[in-house]
Amino acid sequence: MGGAIQASVLIMDIEIRWHGRGGQGLVTANEILAETAISAGKYVKAFPEFGPERMGAPIRGFTRISEKPILVHSQVYEPDIVIIMDGTLVGKVDVALGTKKDSIILANYAGSPKELQDALMTDVECHTLDANKIAIEEIGRPTVNTVMLGALIAVKELVPYDNLEDQITTKFTGKLSDKVIVKNLSALKRGYKEVQRNGNG
Repeated sequence: MGGAIQASVLIMDIEIRWHGRGGQGLVTANEILAETAISAGKYVKAFPEFGPERMGAPIRGFTRISEKPILVHSQVYEPDIVIIMDGTLVGKVDVALGTKKDSIILANYAGSPKELQDALMTDVECHTLDANKIAIEEIGRPTVNTVMLGALIAVKELVPYDNLEDQITTKFTGKLSDKVIVKNLSALKRGYKEVQRNGNG
């Protein structure tokens, strides 16, 4: 895709909290974002929540990205970005906990951004997309990690899109076939293009 999707990356310190279920690729998505940010010269801390990660069980992950060394080692309690990889967690887990006025919530959620705001009873900026549908169409199964990474970069460009493509290719080479890697890159692009954006309200 080369320079088809390009923009300059903003300088920022960002704290991200991920919500998902075991088997959806949350840990891998967190690792890919972190590795891409490191390759772009950022300081990063990224880790999953320790605990049962059995298939289907709710899990969390945390990412910090900064222009300077990161001295905080705790979980993320006041996230700038919340990423919800499974819409069924809405109403069952307090995914909006600790969000601030200028936080962003991005969800794999079939409804509109406004419907997500209403479901979460928040006025925080929300973005949604049906990542399950995209993943099934592109990859053949509801593993939504690359779809959600594409959507994330669309709503908040934490790393260059092309760098993310390169990191996904590097990460999966030797683990997945070239054909499946191409499918994941297609899923990434669709996530980037199809996310529904919404402001505060």
